[in-house]
Amino acid sequence: MTACSAAPEGASTAPVEQTQEKAKAAVTVTPASGEGISPAGPFEVGVTGGALTTVALTNAEGKAVQGELTAGRWVATEDLGYDRLYTWSGSAKGEDGAEVPVSGSFRTVKPAKLTSAKLNVGDNQTYGVAMPLKVTFSAPVQDKASVQKAMTVTTSVPTEGAWAWLSDTEAHWRPREYWKPSTEVKLDVDVYGVPFGGGAYGKADMHAQFKIADRALVAKANTQTKRFEIYRDGTLLHNFPASYGKESVPGRVSRSGIHVVQQKEASRRMKSTTYNYDVAVTWAVLISQNGEFVHENDKTIPQQGSENVSHGCANLSSDNAKTFYDLTMVGDPVEVTGSTIQLGAADPSGVAPGDYWEWTIDWATWTSKSAATN
Repeated sequence: MTACSAAPEGASTAPVEQTQEKAKAAVTVTPASGEGISPAGPFEVGVTGGALTTVALTNAEGKAVQGELTAGRWVATEDLGYDRLYTWSGSAKGEDGAEVPVSGSFRTVKPAKLTSAKLNVGDNQTYGVAMPLKVTFSAPVQDKASVQKAMTVTTSVPTEGAWAWLSDTEAHWRPREYWKPSTEVKLDVDVYGVPFGGGAYGKADMHAQFKIADRALVAKANTQTKRFEIYRDGTLLHNFPASYGKESVPGRVSRSGIHVVQQKEASRRMKSTTYNYDVAVTWAVLISQNGEFVHENDKTIPQQGSENVSHGCANLSSDNAKTFYDLTMVGDPVEVTGSTIQLGAADPSGVAPGDYWEWTIDWATWTSKSAATN
């Protein structure tokens, strides 16, 4: 009997070649549609199984949004406007040669109000090792977590630091310890399109790049010894006699705690209606917005080093005040010790110190003021 599996005479035994089906293009559009979209994006088109040929995102007037196109992805490179209608157009070609359209339209969110941000640091500036970062908002922030997430601090050397909300309109960032000299810092406040809560959104992004001085200048003001010491990189440069705030009058007491140099003026008039004085001084260095300065007062030279008679400022002789004025810069710390009242959010007279009192807050308390949710 002949086997039934035998091939008929003359039949071919070559394998049959199968044709593989080519892929069709699959397009994803983000967002393809919707209302109340954040104008900060992301806005992108992607494709698998093919390549994008043309993509355009245009506003209601037909103006195209700038973007970058690669074979598999298009992404917008500029922010969109608030409360605007945008339309997608274009196509992708699949591996099968068929064209697939890119289409869709959406409208960005209409804010109830816009909140702006202001920074306390500027581009290409140099600051002392105690300089905090402060972002001030034009209105109270309800959604602090979303806003804080949009703010980043980048440093050239590893630096432990954290954000803290010291009020509903102020977020501050400081390192745990003083900055390392020569640290380069970049502050990015990318709040455009970010919800602030209550229907408010960020008005514009803000950025600053600056550096920390290449030396650590620290002044130590001891109200008990009546001395004013200046250290550079841990080495004592000067030890001056000084007179501080009169201890018997609470409103005149120099506040203990780490102050930060904020402003320098070669000459200034010191005025007070409370204590009825109006005097001109030189070499005035502001260390707290509650009116504390380090400045020249030659009239108190007999008391400097022996008695505290000022209205809260550190009085030095003209020569010594100029020495400190020439050495210091904005952001340098002035560590005041020995007095009966601490620098804080508000002192007994009800006057807030303004910029900056963050160095008087211990680290655990500081980090507890963060709005981070992680």
